[in-house]
Amino acid sequence: MTKNKPYKKHLLNSSGLVTTYEEIRAGFVALALEKNRRATPFVEQARSLKYAVSQARVPADLLNIGNIQPALLTAAGVSDKAMAYLLPQDKVAAIQELIAKYLEPSGPAFIEELVFRFLLTRGDTLGGSMRNIGGAMAVRKLTRAAIANLSLAKTPYQWLHSDSREWMPGKEEDADIELYLTGLSWSNKRKPRTMIYNRTVPFVKKNIDLCLLNCSPQELSSAFKNPSLYIALGELKGGIDPAGADEHWKTARTSLTRIRKAFSDKGHSPYIFFVGAAIENSMAEEIWHQLENGTLNNAANLTDVNQVASLCGWLCSL
Repeated sequence: MTKNKPYKKHLLNSSGLVTTYEEIRAGFVALALEKNRRATPFVEQARSLKYAVSQARVPADLLNIGNIQPALLTAAGVSDKAMAYLLPQDKVAAIQELIAKYLEPSGPAFIEELVFRFLLTRGDTLGGSMRNIGGAMAVRKLTRAAIANLSLAKTPYQWLHSDSREWMPGKEEDADIELYLTGLSWSNKRKPRTMIYNRTVPFVKKNIDLCLLNCSPQELSSAFKNPSLYIALGELKGGIDPAGADEHWKTARTSLTRIRKAFSDKGHSPYIFFVGAAIENSMAEEIWHQLENGTLNNAANLTDVNQVASLCGWLCSL
């Protein structure tokens, strides 16, 4: 039964998919900790800025301190992206306006005002990056479980570094590689397997959260164009807020329907799966129905370590 219905290894019914209150609470705590981790560089920058300007007696002195113009522009509300489009005279004008409108009226507390405004803009930057943090954390959790499965089986693997874009050999002592990993490759029964995240499949014409292909990393570029080489495709929804659960599922369901149709039109039917962090009762019932009728091949609740381990074990065995 579990060979054709792999979800039966970790699910007895739809209620097993529902996210519990304790898991939701733990998810919010994990998000808060991640936000603090990501905020640390900005806090350190603010401390360095405060020290760099500590000798300024009046706001105008800031113009004579070297290497802090980018920080002054940030305090003026100019984003990193916007800085690239400003002419030198525009940058000077923005800093002068910051001094005249906000720092000089602050009197002796102008340095504190400068640091606060610097952090305010950096906070907006952090907020923007945090909008996608649920998805990033979902990828990390799934990745770590997949690596654990491969390591337990003593299966050698390679991983794609997000910055260098190079495939690196996996090592047992690797720590935190999921922070930089955007792809994973191994062999199963002497057949190459490559799992890649967040890529646009040409004939689907949409970004897909996870694709498992029958190819080596070196063959990946050409394999993307060949529907016969796709083994499994899935949607990952890492948002933990129950208020957005239904919307996340609707988005995923639409994407999975599009994937099935695109491959069906090409005469192929790869495995389709779904992994979500926030799963409510009605959503769980619909997912279970799709599992039972074969619309979905597998599904798991991201907050349940056993379900994630089971689903990743299935992926690694395909």
